[in-house]
Amino acid sequence: MFVFYPIFAALFYALHDWSGFNSDLVFVGLGNFVALFHDPIFWDAFKRSMIFLLGTVPLQMGLSLVLAVLLNNQLLKLSSFFRTMVFLPVVTPVAVMGIVWTFLLSPFNGPINGILLDLGMISRPIDFLGKSENVMGSVILVYVWKWLGLTMIYWLAALQTVPDEVYDAARLDNCRGARLIRHVVLPIILPFALAILLISAVGALNVFPLIMSMTNGGPFFASEVMEIFIYRTAFATGDGSIPRLGYAAAAGVLFGGVVLALTIVQALASRASKGKVEGATT
Repeated sequence: MFVFYPIFAALFYALHDWSGFNSDLVFVGLGNFVALFHDPIFWDAFKRSMIFLLGTVPLQMGLSLVLAVLLNNQLLKLSSFFRTMVFLPVVTPVAVMGIVWTFLLSPFNGPINGILLDLGMISRPIDFLGKSENVMGSVILVYVWKWLGLTMIYWLAALQTVPDEVYDAARLDNCRGARLIRHVVLPIILPFALAILLISAVGALNVFPLIMSMTNGGPFFASEVMEIFIYRTAFATGDGSIPRLGYAAAAGVLFGGVVLALTIVQALASRASKGKVEGATT
C-alpha cells in the first residue's frame, strides 16, 4: 500500500495532464515526458542534482573513511566520545539544522562571518546563501557535515570485518601506516565501499528537507535540485502558476529511473568485486 501504490500512481499520473485540484484527467501519453526533454528548467535542476551528488559523495566518503580509520584504533583514548560527537548531527532533525545553519551563515551578524572577519580572512561579510555562486557550495558543506557520522559508521562496520591476523601479518612484513591501509585494508573492504557509495549517492539525491529549509531553491533557482523542481511543479508554491501534478509525476518517474540505474550499477559492480576478491583468496 505504501510502496507499490505510489509507484504505480506516479506512472499513471505521468501519462495525464492534471492539476490535482479536479477530476478532469486528460490522457496525454508520453506528452509530459517529451515536454520534459525540451524543458531547460528541468535540465538545469537535473544538472544541479548531479553537481550536488558529485560535490558531496567523494568528500563525504573520503573524510568519513579517514575518521573511521583513526577512530578504529583501539589504542586511541576517548574514541567512543569522538565517534559520538561526529555522529551527533545525524540524529539532529534536518529542518532544525537547516534553520540553525541559515543563522550561522547569515551575512548579518552571523557567527561564521564574524569569526572570519575577526581572523582577518575576509574584508566584508560573505553572503553564503544569498548569492548564486556561493549557495551550492555552502549547502554541500552543510550536507556533508550532517551525514558524515553515518558514513563513518558504515566504514567502521567494514573495518571490523578485517581480521586481527591480517594486521599482525602486515606488521611483521613492516607494512604500516598508509601502506597498510592502501595495500591491505582497502582491498578487503572494497565490496563494502561500493555499498557505501550507493547509499551515499542515493542520499545525496534526496536532499529536499535540507535545501527547502535553507534556501527554498533560491536564490534565483541556483539551488533548485530535482526534488525542489518536482515539488514546485506539483504544487506551484508562490509563483502564481497553475499546479501541474501530471508533469511533476513524469519528472519524478525520470528521476526515480536515475536512482534505479545507480542501484543496478552498484549491484553489478558489487558482484564483480566480490568475484575478484574470492578469486584472489582462492
